[in-house]
Amino acid sequence: MPDSMTAGKSDRADFVVVGAGIAGLTAAIRAAEAGCSVVILNKGPAWRADRAEQSTSTFYAQGGVAVVTVEDPLDPGDPADSVDLHLTDTLAAGAGLTDPVAARPILADGYDAVWGLMQWGADFDRAPDGLLSRTREGGHSVRRIIHAGGDATGAVIQRALGSRVTELTSHSPTPGSFVEVLDEAIATDVIRSGGRAVGVRYLRDGAEHAVYAPTILLATGGAGHLYAATTNPAGATADGIGLALRAGAQVADLEFIQFHPTMLFVDGDRGRRTLISEAVRGEGGRLVDVDGHSVTDGVHPLGDLAPRDVVANAVHAAIARTGHPCVYLDVTGVGAAHGGFEVRFPTVTAGLMASGVDPSSGRIPVVPGAHYLCGGVVTDTSGATSVPGLLAAGEVARTGLHGGNRLASNSLLEGLVVGRRAASLAISRRDLSISEIADEADGPVPRVLDRTALQDTMTRYAALGRDAAGLDAAVGILDAAPRRPGAPATTREVEDAALTLAARAVVAAAAARTETRGSHVRLDYPGTSSDAASHVFVLGGDELVRDVRTPV
Repeated sequence: MPDSMTAGKSDRADFVVVGAGIAGLTAAIRAAEAGCSVVILNKGPAWRADRAEQSTSTFYAQGGVAVVTVEDPLDPGDPADSVDLHLTDTLAAGAGLTDPVAARPILADGYDAVWGLMQWGADFDRAPDGLLSRTREGGHSVRRIIHAGGDATGAVIQRALGSRVTELTSHSPTPGSFVEVLDEAIATDVIRSGGRAVGVRYLRDGAEHAVYAPTILLATGGAGHLYAATTNPAGATADGIGLALRAGAQVADLEFIQFHPTMLFVDGDRGRRTLISEAVRGEGGRLVDVDGHSVTDGVHPLGDLAPRDVVANAVHAAIARTGHPCVYLDVTGVGAAHGGFEVRFPTVTAGLMASGVDPSSGRIPVVPGAHYLCGGVVTDTSGATSVPGLLAAGEVARTGLHGGNRLASNSLLEGLVVGRRAASLAISRRDLSISEIADEADGPVPRVLDRTALQDTMTRYAALGRDAAGLDAAVGILDAAPRRPGAPATTREVEDAALTLAARAVVAAAAARTETRGSHVRLDYPGTSSDAASHVFVLGGDELVRDVRTPV
């Protein structure tokens, strides 16, 4: 391989992980501990626990991990809870598109995955009796959400994983294994040979490089920055969706983008906004309109703890009804048992104060915000995609767990479980030989739309409510985007190309689903079809086309 394509200490490994959140680092650590050589491509800066801004969505997760205790006398959990009840709640939230055959084993493996995470140093909150403390969130029948640092669950998990990876980069767990982290490295293409994924091209320090391995994992997170305002960090730019589509992988359910009901409202803001954890409502917070009337009264039996699509649409309706730009989260009764709101929810409090909102007022202004991509790259429950050698896990993947609307706090659970399973696949494949010569032709020159124009288009035409006229307008704008020839020279250029391709895929999926279901609301088709089928797409040349093949 030419020197110009080599950036790290190694250009070959047993396993390449693209992404450094919960799914990617879990997979990397498990594989390394089993003796694999692992290269991690981290788009963000080098990990530091004290860094105020982090690049992964994992770090910003507040609520916790939805998990049922399985046969542990030291932590019995809620005796009324069970994996079957957790599955029932997941199916109800998923609006008919959650696959129970895929979902149940993921949920059942959650407890082992959480204990493995604790062994790596994650310290979850405990009740006075020493048992794991649990809260309740929207769509859950019982209190099954474990949390850390009050509302800093993601930060605690990210620190534990980051610390363990740092240890592994310094001391190989077994002879011949290693972990190498390439920071500020963004993947630009999956390298294929003979129809298999065999490596990744990436951009670092302004130059293109490559690393080869028999197994590649995409764990790049979500796509919140398709929209003008989101709860996601700046790195959530649909990178993995673009990589997978260009590599020939299937995607599905991309029309289902969950808008969190309670994103902090700050007039005129763009980009990442503070999330107000659903656990605030689990601890007694109430959603009210500007006149003090309940937002969800009469909408759903679970009220403010209904599934997120229901609550987000109720908030949207209240805003439209009153003409006021937001609703309010009444927190006057929250946190009394924990020493007050600020003690129970320190992360939310810090975000409010940084935005100039005083939580002591008891009313927090909120609006729905782009939060989570429920669909993604089609995989089985071990992360395998339709392209041999290419895996996906975490928010970028569509395992069948989330369906048309993710149940709260199932995301960290899925990242842990599927990350572990992806590692097992990589371990089993580490002795496979691969070719370092790509035999797939380059794809078409990508369309790249200006990011502000793209976000404004998606926010106007493909957010909480969609219709045919708006989606047609979005297609026209996206299809007219200029093509950008030549290799991308900056991270921003790579991200903008991924966002443009992902936006086209989301709009195509939304146009194909002529019904209202879960987090996909068609204003011109308010009814729900009796046929709950997922729509699978692939990239055919330069077009998003429906794939009639059976998903992986």
